[in-house]
Amino acid sequence: MTLPMRLAFFGTPNFAVPAQQALVEAGHEIVCVYTQPPRAAGRGEKKRRSPVHQTAEKLDIAVRTPQTLKDGDVQADFAALELDAAVVVAYGLILPKPILDAPRWGCINIHASLLPRWRGAAPIQRAILAGDRETGVTIMAMDEGLDTGPELLRQTVSIAASTTAEALQDQLSALGARLIVEALDGLAAGRITPIPQSEEGVTYAAKLTRDEGRLDWRRPATQLERQVRAFSPWPGAWFECNGDRLKAISTEAVAGSGEPGTVLDDQLTVACGEGALRLAVVQREGRAPVAAADLLRGYPIAVGSVLA
Repeated sequence: MTLPMRLAFFGTPNFAVPAQQALVEAGHEIVCVYTQPPRAAGRGEKKRRSPVHQTAEKLDIAVRTPQTLKDGDVQADFAALELDAAVVVAYGLILPKPILDAPRWGCINIHASLLPRWRGAAPIQRAILAGDRETGVTIMAMDEGLDTGPELLRQTVSIAASTTAEALQDQLSALGARLIVEALDGLAAGRITPIPQSEEGVTYAAKLTRDEGRLDWRRPATQLERQVRAFSPWPGAWFECNGDRLKAISTEAVAGSGEPGTVLDDQLTVACGEGALRLAVVQREGRAPVAAADLLRGYPIAVGSVLA
């Protein structure tokens, strides 16, 4: 049985929305949502509210969008909410100690990895990029460190050979939504005791950059195939051909050899540092993704061409 709590919710992207909705459906009272301010996006550069902001408005929940949480007035306003706990999911700002300490149960984070592996901003993508065979969700009581707080709950999921970051994100988002409700119930009922994280196996998931998407044909094909899956949909894995930038949407590591970057056959198989990468689905700028055979009919890439 859920014991209703008075909560604040900190989150910004789509990944956080299922948890936001699950807490309301479980009977908790979210008295205020904190999210990133509206940002300019799209061709018209119109300011858009974050997915969490839009969801809060649909749920008739008050929204605050401070530029920083270090301001004394912002901290005082937060403390005045007299919360049982705050739930934090991919918010985008560091929470200073006065914020962390204000709620009765503190601030509880949903983190998309099996801590202490992949602390930091991009745990889903880094897990796929590294070839990890499993990841999961850790529910953590936050402290002042970077994802260093004690664990409340965790659950493992497998990473299949075909898993993309987008698919894994959806899976972990749903799992986090379920686990945060369970964790709050356990805290309130005294069934859960925070457990300090292990000091072994710590890794850091650095924030993604656009430049990381470029395929370096000198690397092994297996690594490039993981890069394509890890960077789907953003920043995307890409290469250059005839001065154009093309995205690799779906690929397969196969046998093959040659000078890295060389197109080996009419199936758009490209030689790598080790093995070869078959480009199954490709996207030209401003176009929809297409199968390699369809691309080559309208955009010939000769065998022997060298891709950059």
